[in-house]
Amino acid sequence: MKFNDKAFNLMEKTMGRYRSIVPLPGDASSRSYFRVNGFNGSYIICLDELAAGKAPDDYPYNIVYGHLRASGIPVPEIIGQDPVNGIFLLEDCGDDLLEVLYPSLGKAEIIGIYKGIIDALVPIQKIRGRGERPFSMMFDAGRLMYEFNFFTAHYLYRAAAEKSPLLFDELRREFSEISAELDRPHQFVFTHRDFHSRNIILREGKPFIIDFQDARMGMPQYDLASLLRDSYVRLDEDVFGLMKGYYYTHSKDEGIHSMGRDEFELFFDLVAFQRNIKAVGTFGYQLFYRNNPFYEKFIRPTLGYIRDYAERRAVLGKAYGILKKMLPENII
Repeated sequence: MKFNDKAFNLMEKTMGRYRSIVPLPGDASSRSYFRVNGFNGSYIICLDELAAGKAPDDYPYNIVYGHLRASGIPVPEIIGQDPVNGIFLLEDCGDDLLEVLYPSLGKAEIIGIYKGIIDALVPIQKIRGRGERPFSMMFDAGRLMYEFNFFTAHYLYRAAAEKSPLLFDELRREFSEISAELDRPHQFVFTHRDFHSRNIILREGKPFIIDFQDARMGMPQYDLASLLRDSYVRLDEDVFGLMKGYYYTHSKDEGIHSMGRDEFELFFDLVAFQRNIKAVGTFGYQLFYRNNPFYEKFIRPTLGYIRDYAERRAVLGKAYGILKKMLPENII
């Protein structure tokens, strides 16, 4: 969406006069962001075409925002909104995305920051509802398979060097088995869904969580896999192991799950495999269908994770082998 008269009206009504309006880099979604520099501070305008016409109580961003704020999770405050036109004026938490800061951080700083993020993640996972949205929305087998199919349609079919229908059928069966393994609603918790370095802003050392509107229920490992097997930031293996162990102990102590370590590690690998495949599907959609080459550079690093999972887990080995046959040499 473009900045329009309705956005000007909300901005001027809420914050008065302003100095400048600066477009901000967006994400792989329908939302557009602008920083409004006023005479008494700065704000963020979000334009979301999917929100237009929805009542505030029916718009996922507002619903999830209410749950997070009520639980003390640091998220940008909604200063004002025009839900009829899908326009939101938000607190400006700055530009220090974890993705941007990461290359300049030392190992001790990285460990401290990631511990702080995990300390914020566990309370998110403790949020409970009564069957309303987003608690009625699940990462069940159907949803996981939808995301696998999205990858197949929007990335694999376009990128594959080998397009045998038999291989596609075999891969679909393997994806279906993985989806069934992860359909464990008795273990599901509240998940952000895109809990990675592009959706975490650091302000005075404190993580602020953004872009949470797609939250749903899923395995405890889901958001952890998003954070530790991130398409945009690759952690050193020792930091990765340390943070995974830190989460395991902290989350189990807080009653998020009761898994033993071996079971926890198994489902981490399965969830991370699915999550990384899903991300590549999104990147492929941006690249091939929206003619947006920005995300192309993240495809190879994301696919690079999956060999490790497949080498440890027999249930993933066949799917990995099929992908290796289908995709160009050395991409995975």
